[in-house]
Amino acid sequence: MKSVTEEMIRQYKIMKLGYDFMGYEVSQKKYLSFHHLIIPRRNCTRLGLGDGYYKWNGAILVQETSHEYLHIIEQKDYDMFLSITSEMIDENVKGRIDKDNLLKIRDILLQFEKEHINDKTRKGKKIIKEDYLTRRLKLNL
Repeated sequence: MKSVTEEMIRQYKIMKLGYDFMGYEVSQKKYLSFHHLIIPRRNCTRLGLGDGYYKWNGAILVQETSHEYLHIIEQKDYDMFLSITSEMIDENVKGRIDKDNLLKIRDILLQFEKEHINDKTRKGKKIIKEDYLTRRLKLNL
């Protein structure tokens, strides 16, 4: 795990909170990953940013749920992907995972699910896995 990832896990108290930047349950630290928020990793070297692992450019997500799901959303509905990204950038700027941002992310996810719940891959598998729906926090309003 990269040092910036470790540092962000501590700074944002991910393990104590028990959820990531998108509100997905965290069971073990080893399942967390760094998501490039502003400048995608593929563009970082060309822009002189090395691998792009900087706090200002990242969010901590659970690799097999929120991180995978976010990239599926990126492929299917880029505007929703950008909206979720904007909320995570806001959390990063605030220096904390914020309930208001999590509620907005949840609303975007619910809308995505409403529109794409029956979408399938070329191999016939649903693009929205059960874990994407069940591992999200149940936020009280």
